Amino acid sequence: MNGNTSNTHTTRTVRATDTTDTTRTARNTNPTAPHDVIVVGSGPTGLLLAGDLATAGVPVTLVEKRPHKISNLSRAFVLHARTLEQLDARGLADGLELGGRPLDRIRLFGGLTVALDTLPSRFNHLLVIPQYEVEKALLRRAEEAGARFRYETEVTGLSQDADGVTLEVRRPDGESETLAAAYVVGTDGMRSAVRAAVGLPFPGKSVIRSVVLADVRLDEEPESVLTANAVGDAFAFIAPFGDGYYRVIGWHRGRDVPDSEPLELDEVKEIARLALGHDYGMRDARWMSRFHSDERQAPAYRVGRVFLAGDAAHVHTPAGGQGMNTGLQDAANLGWKLAAVLNGHADTALLGTYQAERHPVGKSVLRSSGGIVRLAMAKRPWTLALRAGLTAFLNHVGPARRKAAGQITGIGYAYGAPRGAHRLVGTRVPDVALKSGRLYEALRGGRFVLIAPQSYDAGDRADRLAVERWASDRRTTVLVRPDGYVAWAAETPDAAAVEAALAAAVGEPGVRRLVGGAGQQLAQETGELAGLVLVEG
Repeated sequence: MNGNTSNTHTTRTVRATDTTDTTRTARNTNPTAPHDVIVVGSGPTGLLLAGDLATAGVPVTLVEKRPHKISNLSRAFVLHARTLEQLDARGLADGLELGGRPLDRIRLFGGLTVALDTLPSRFNHLLVIPQYEVEKALLRRAEEAGARFRYETEVTGLSQDADGVTLEVRRPDGESETLAAAYVVGTDGMRSAVRAAVGLPFPGKSVIRSVVLADVRLDEEPESVLTANAVGDAFAFIAPFGDGYYRVIGWHRGRDVPDSEPLELDEVKEIARLALGHDYGMRDARWMSRFHSDERQAPAYRVGRVFLAGDAAHVHTPAGGQGMNTGLQDAANLGWKLAAVLNGHADTALLGTYQAERHPVGKSVLRSSGGIVRLAMAKRPWTLALRAGLTAFLNHVGPARRKAAGQITGIGYAYGAPRGAHRLVGTRVPDVALKSGRLYEALRGGRFVLIAPQSYDAGDRADRLAVERWASDRRTTVLVRPDGYVAWAAETPDAAAVEAALAAAVGEPGVRRLVGGAGQQLAQETGELAGLVLVEG
């Protein structure tokens, strides 16, 4: 659920160019602040982030403008392989797989089909599942981990200084209140109040206007799980909810009207007939709407102690189903970094890597999703010729086809590495076999995983480091970050080199923390968490 709010009471202007943390410590020294992190917006991105922080023992409050309700009006319907891997690291993927429908190929336009069954992933498919089912699973996890929720609470202003962030909010009773935290993360959608409050622009443009949405019953079931096609001036997409209703998305080039223009089911059916050749007997619409599809990206994902993630940071066309997936991966990247800093295991410089790693990915998704929709709706002879040539190229050139699949599914992205680092640093680690099981099972709980050919004692780092051995005879030693990317690797390191790598990435030994929902609840009740005194306000 994305809050559509605007800033009205900002008490201090924060320059958009101020993207660094000027403090030596991430601790919020305000003794009246019961929150280390406030997450604004309870859509999938905010829920995953809140769950990760709470699991790591970080006091987190999620602020949401809307009532406590999972909406079935969401637009996202696809989980890609990389997102499923991230959900697997949180123990959620298998349950969602049972409730969704796998699809092993994507048909994009013309004769171009991207096969997914050869992906180097446990999840060599995409999963068709409504966004609200993903939200239910993430909400349950966040609640069980101890995250706090403030519903019907609207952000009206924000200020920050060297010690923390203050949010001004309007409560359900209409009264104003201030909330203080060490950090704030805006996951509050395209019209983000947090982004507006810190003065960040949201440059871009509307790519498609007057897209129609309808939730309908069908007299005839479509031939495939996802049905999509573009013919001439019309495009249509059909996906199942799983409850007997289907989401229909359509667009017609000649029907460019404002979003406020009334929508009738006959218009939806006509677009479907033009694009798909059939309307499948659409009837009993329970909801219909128009919207416009934008391509926008904030120039910075961080201003001081305030971060943006998901649609607050970037919005894309629906092509390729990458929007929700990109936001969830933003949260997976940011959550463990905030937890490491707030729990005293990492310097605040670590937080700067969020912008460095995720902003280029958001930009790439903008390009790929935009390219797909433009080629799908090609009309001029030269664009049709370009589409035909690209289709033939991708269908016959394996490396190019695999690269396209990697971009759409997210498994093809890697993060930058320091000069001289091992070639694996920054790359995604697949779900490799370990002597004790699978890597993504070992990642559960938000820990680093050291995979080595011989035993190594985690010692006082056991709360944040799992030590595993390869199931094979592989000799490389690899330190995997909580989000499944390589933090460090070496071929034949000695004990001193391993210890140095652990100290740099995981933190010095001997610093303990409370972990998980019970740990966070105990910390809040006793008023202590890793040396931070909390007083309920």
